[in-house]
Amino acid sequence: MTALFTAAPSYCSRIGVAILLAALADFLFYGQPVGITVFLFALLIAAAVVAVHPAAFSDGRVWLKPAALLVALLPLAENVSALSVSTALAALAVFALSLSGRLRHGIARIAGQIALFGLATPFRFASDFIRWRKTARRFGRRRVRLAAIAVWVMPLTLGAVFLALFGAANPVIDYWLSLIDLLKLLDLIQLARIAFWLFVVAGVWAFLRPRLPRLPRLVRRIPRAGSAGIGVQADKAATVEDILFGKAAIFRALIVFNLLFALQTALDTAYLWGGAALPDGLSYASYAHRGAYPLVVTALLAAGFVLAALRPGSETSADPLIRRLVYAWVAQNIMLVISSILRLDLYIGIYALTYWRVAAFVWMGLVASGLALIIARIALGKSNEWLLSANLLTLSLTLYAACFINFAATIANYNVDHSLEMTGQGISLDAWYLRSLGPGAFPALDRFFEHQGKTAAANDPVLRQLAGLHGSDEGWYRILQQNWRSWSFRDWRLLRYLDTRGPFVVPDPVEPSMPGR
Repeated sequence: MTALFTAAPSYCSRIGVAILLAALADFLFYGQPVGITVFLFALLIAAAVVAVHPAAFSDGRVWLKPAALLVALLPLAENVSALSVSTALAALAVFALSLSGRLRHGIARIAGQIALFGLATPFRFASDFIRWRKTARRFGRRRVRLAAIAVWVMPLTLGAVFLALFGAANPVIDYWLSLIDLLKLLDLIQLARIAFWLFVVAGVWAFLRPRLPRLPRLVRRIPRAGSAGIGVQADKAATVEDILFGKAAIFRALIVFNLLFALQTALDTAYLWGGAALPDGLSYASYAHRGAYPLVVTALLAAGFVLAALRPGSETSADPLIRRLVYAWVAQNIMLVISSILRLDLYIGIYALTYWRVAAFVWMGLVASGLALIIARIALGKSNEWLLSANLLTLSLTLYAACFINFAATIANYNVDHSLEMTGQGISLDAWYLRSLGPGAFPALDRFFEHQGKTAAANDPVLRQLAGLHGSDEGWYRILQQNWRSWSFRDWRLLRYLDTRGPFVVPDPVEPSMPGR
């Protein structure tokens, strides 16, 4: 019973912290634009995690954890996006697990913990509340409720008394108290707002009390009866497995795979690198487009085969000839991915750049890096866990770096610089797609309109309509940035450019001059 009374204030204090964070989230986010407030709220969550785990700061090097967390949260200050928010959530999960002493060692294991943390987050508050209710029934509901409420009676009562005394002694505080309208506060109670508060409380609770779900362990039961018959079946299965996936089968498969990949590499070398003439009816664009993504899938399947065939400690991994064949095949797979990148580059040179094509470039680079790490794993004799950790580290660094890249501006600048209107070759600029990219495309659209000239923009009704929408988009963006909550470092740089350029002027239609005038 004493333990329960001791635990009750702990739960209540964490619930109080969660409610305080929900109130701050209401002020920062509810009905407001998002920007620097996401970064500030992440810092508040981190501070709350520190407050509920004070014993974790007994280590002298504990400052490394907040420093690492701050580095992981910097993308939120640059720009708020799905990628930067995901990076921040993963970093906060690692930070909370580390302070609670539940963080494991190894990148692969930490990644698994982050995944479990994310899966358990929506249900953590409800499960903890149900568990607390069961404990309350076990030890007596009334006493537990009284214990939970009693710890707040004295602080709230004395707090109200002190506030009343301060109001009587300080006219400023008295003026603030006079502004409180209880009826107006009741108007703030809305169903959507209550749902928002519950969502925030459930979300931050997982960081305040980080617990990972316990996965059930599968226990393999071996029947006692008929063990001899089972042994015979196992021997037969092992024989079939040795025949289909044994050393001889893998050796022959590697020879066949190397020959097929060599044929594909030779064709790409002839058509993509050498500039050989394609068959009739086939253009370089269709050749590039049809092969870019299937080749990446092929490389992934090849990587899976290599991992299955050369398991650490297996007979195949110790054979030097098979290892050389694997090295040659993985090297051909890397060339295949590089060829896919060239295919995509040729296709983009004809049909412009989009978000999905940028993502394809990044994806292909990660696949090539993963294949190179497979060679390193085989050559160094590392385990599959080492390979998984190395790939996760590469992926994490890539995603973190991507948070600081303005992809909208990159796409817009590329499409404008390589458009028919700017270079005299290629395809016409899809200015409507550029407008859909958001404020990041403003500078590129400005260069496009400047190159077209006011006369052309005024006489072309489509361009004039687009210029008018561009001006209204800029005005809307300036109004939105007047709210400090929407500030980000990227928006600050864009506003500096817009202020230097001056307001965008929509060209007036030019009336044709009449003869004799």
